[in-house]
Amino acid sequence: MSTGKVIGVNLSARRGIKKINVGSGYLLADYGLQGDAHAGTSRQVSVFMAERAEEMAEALGLPFQPGDFAENITVQGINLEGVGVGARLLVGEAMVEVTQIGKQEDEPSSLFFPGPAPLKTEGIYCRVIKSGWVKTGDRVTIIT
Repeated sequence: MSTGKVIGVNLSARRGIKKINVGSGYLLADYGLQGDAHAGTSRQVSVFMAERAEEMAEALGLPFQPGDFAENITVQGINLEGVGVGARLLVGEAMVEVTQIGKQEDEPSSLFFPGPAPLKTEGIYCRVIKSGWVKTGDRVTIIT
């Protein structure tokens, strides 16, 4: 099993504003990250690899902070590039299932970072199948 760690738990109280790293949060089954404006949708939780975010930020000469790319969960040390729809991840106490990779081309991108919008092509969208707390430093494990 491949493992990594959570380096950001990010939310925005309403749509159209930047996500803030709040350090911990509760992933509620069939809902998403409590307190996040995007919870309750078909894409309950978004996950993005810190390594990719850092590459993009460095190419633009900018610093990177978890949440900059509008992701809910920022992970490090785990390669999610080969993860497909139906894969399950343990994230802290919670379990999520991948429902979508990227967004449809015609969907707008809610990005507060100059440059590319990586969640459109590389973002991993999940539904929460087991509720639980997640916090910075928690383990992330691909289980299927």
